[in-house]
Amino acid sequence: CAHVAGTNSALACVVLDEKKSDSLQRRCYRKEGEGPEMADAGFFRGTNSEQDARFFNKQKKLLKQMKFPPNIGTKVDMSKVNLDTIKPWITDRVTKILGYEDDVVIDFVFNLLENNQYPDPKELQMHITGFLYGKNARLFMQDLWELLTSAQKTTGGIPSIFLELKKQELKQRKDEQDSIEASLRRHQEEVE
Repeated sequence: CAHVAGTNSALACVVLDEKKSDSLQRRCYRKEGEGPEMADAGFFRGTNSEQDARFFNKQKKLLKQMKFPPNIGTKVDMSKVNLDTIKPWITDRVTKILGYEDDVVIDFVFNLLENNQYPDPKELQMHITGFLYGKNARLFMQDLWELLTSAQKTTGGIPSIFLELKKQELKQRKDEQDSIEASLRRHQEEVE
């Protein structure tokens, strides 16, 4: 046998006669007297799930096909964001998109944001696309990501747009209160 001749190999080949045939069969054994084992096959044969097209990662393929808003390149740290201030906006926005209030979708979005400290906006959009559909999901993500990036930059974790709206609302209330007080004063002066 070529394995043994001229080398110090631990393999030994045995030639056996096959039944019902004149040809010879060769079998290799590690040492003489041991049963048949694989000669030198220290590797696995076949393909793994990454190489087999039947088990291709469908999410990667879907992510390559989807369109994403341009502002999702910013990484968001959810520990710096006060999500409770953004939840009413999410609820209103999802309700406007769907035309009715769907607690399952709203809670799904909340869970996607709460469960990850650094949520991936592309995966988030991919998950909500089934509920909000392509263009609506993209627009929702664009607005949501603006709010989240703005919120992580402020000290309280509240988006600056919300702070400005609250300031305007307070100013409007104060103006209304001042006008009511002024009209009451005028009324009292007229009465006296």
